[in-house]
Amino acid sequence: MHLTHDAAIEMNLLHANQAGADHNRAHFDEWGITCLNLMSSPGAGKTALLERTLEQLAPQINIAVIEGDMITELDADRLRQHRVPVVAINTGRSCHLDSRMVAGGIHLLEHQCNPATLDLVLVENVGNLVCPAEFEVGEHAKVALLSITEGEDKPLKYPIMFREADCLLITKMDLAPHLEVDLEKLVANVRQVNPRVAILPVSAKTGAGLEAWFDWVRSQLHSPNPSQNHSSDPSQDPSQNHSPHPADSSSMAIAP
Repeated sequence: MHLTHDAAIEMNLLHANQAGADHNRAHFDEWGITCLNLMSSPGAGKTALLERTLEQLAPQINIAVIEGDMITELDADRLRQHRVPVVAINTGRSCHLDSRMVAGGIHLLEHQCNPATLDLVLVENVGNLVCPAEFEVGEHAKVALLSITEGEDKPLKYPIMFREADCLLITKMDLAPHLEVDLEKLVANVRQVNPRVAILPVSAKTGAGLEAWFDWVRSQLHSPNPSQNHSSDPSQDPSQNHSPHPADSSSMAIAP
């Protein structure tokens, strides 16, 4: 099969990026770290979700964040308020993180902490529904976010993001009563692209559905690294930390 010059260059770039991603993942595996790559369009709620995630899980497990933005450290500064290691990567004109950038982020992270003490690295990718899904960064799983305000057609119009996702969060569900959005149709469109993805409707504002997200994150972890920073309070034990409130129950998860 003959490739055009542009197609050949693209394949070479993706091949080189994949090699770098494999190298990053080998480091994460060596340190016993799970890495999750969070991707979405701008404004879908990645940073708000991470804030709630750090509030809940940082007392239980050791977490660091690699925060990608084209410019500014506004989101990184929000996450630093939670007293976890945060590395900001400004991509300039690039609309996504790649494995080389994240390798640099890992190097900077080593100046803030000993990676071998970490359990989880959360990568917040640049807001974009196309490119981030094509460039692995060394993650063990991809997490896509889709705001309920974006409508039912996005999984069909931007299939790569949803096809590659291991978990999909339908965010801003608190706004659903004010919108003419058909959740069942949205889910059906997702299933058409990716029948096996975990689908979790959530609201970072109200907390609805977040316990299902926290459970999913816990299910991805290696055995947590022991740390004196972890609370000895039984109430902070992940296995005991299931809220009985319906808004926080895992019943909001949508089964395949």
